[in-house]
Amino acid sequence: MSGLSLKCGDCGTLLKSVEEAQEHAELTKHANFVESTEAVLYLVCSSCGKPCRSKTESDLHTKRTGHTEFVDKTSEAAKPISLEAPKPKDDVEMEEAGNGSTSQQEEMVVPEVNQQILAELEEMGFPKERATRALHYSGNASLEAAANWIVEHENDPEIDEMPLVPVSSKKPEAPKPSLTPEEIKQKQQELRERARKKKEEEEKRMEREREKERIRIGRELLEAKRVEEENERKRIVALRKAEKEEEKRAREKIRQKLEEDKAERRRKLGLPPEDPDAPKPSAPPVEEKKSFLPVRPATKAEKMRECLRNLKQNHKDDEPKVKTAFNTLLTFAKNVATNPNEEKFRKIRLTNANFQDRVGKLKGGIEFLELCGFEKIEGGEYLYLPREKVDIPVLHSAGSELNSAINNPFFGVL
Repeated sequence: MSGLSLKCGDCGTLLKSVEEAQEHAELTKHANFVESTEAVLYLVCSSCGKPCRSKTESDLHTKRTGHTEFVDKTSEAAKPISLEAPKPKDDVEMEEAGNGSTSQQEEMVVPEVNQQILAELEEMGFPKERATRALHYSGNASLEAAANWIVEHENDPEIDEMPLVPVSSKKPEAPKPSLTPEEIKQKQQELRERARKKKEEEEKRMEREREKERIRIGRELLEAKRVEEENERKRIVALRKAEKEEEKRAREKIRQKLEEDKAERRRKLGLPPEDPDAPKPSAPPVEEKKSFLPVRPATKAEKMRECLRNLKQNHKDDEPKVKTAFNTLLTFAKNVATNPNEEKFRKIRLTNANFQDRVGKLKGGIEFLELCGFEKIEGGEYLYLPREKVDIPVLHSAGSELNSAINNPFFGVL
């Protein structure tokens, strides 16, 4: 198949002719070109008819105008590429002189446009070539139409090239009424304001799209997390079920082994095999012996351990909060044991936000402090440990129990 384009080996750009390849090489300094059977795209906007030769151009056009429908006419416009180098300008002129009729038919000239509007566009800072092209393709309608055309086509590759039309299509335009300097400034201000509003609307629309995308991604992440947690829960349930089945089979094997050993002992003693259907004698009732040993009361350390165990059991779903409460209680006990004469360490305000968040809201926290010797005073607003009631061994015992609760991973599990 013959080549339909030239492909730049450095950047992958498709080019229609040798002339375009030379221009591309001058602009980018790329020199590696190969013939390609892939045709240059020819996408025509269904709304305004603008041709786009790449997906990037069509995306830019969609972003500027909002037009999304394009007709792919690549197959219709594709034709074998000519690899002949362009002829020098002098040779072209000689050929045109030798064939006068053809040159007259193909003679191209700059289209006539409204000079007054052209001058106004140049005063606004647009190059003459760009202003002429805008006026020609906007139909010389008005300054506003030409400015809008420039905004929509500012990224066209040929935007700053002077347009050329056949002599037969060159039509003079009726002069438009001139505008005063004040009107020109007003028009310029209106155009700038319109361009600014259009840009703001586009930015707001893009922000809404980004927000929708963020919400969608967030929902997908939450759903994925939910599914993962559900699968983990099912896996744990299945694992526990398998463990129970295995334990049941192990017990059954032990029971069978005991039955076999019992039958073997009866055989060795010469006793007949045991009838499984025979009723087994019930065990005689065992008279409960009364114990006359005194019941030892629970020590304060045991009460503290039980208090901490209940605290962890009541809040087993919030392990970090339980650990924070244990560390806070350990700090209280350590401060009092280290500095028993400091009243600030022996007095705690129950309405303190930090205390409530770490200890007060957890069932069992205040009870543990009361076991350490703290008492409620002033209508229950403070916890206070009088200096004469400071029991250092009790505080050391409290610290030991708290250290065990913090460092033992199995504390409170059983």
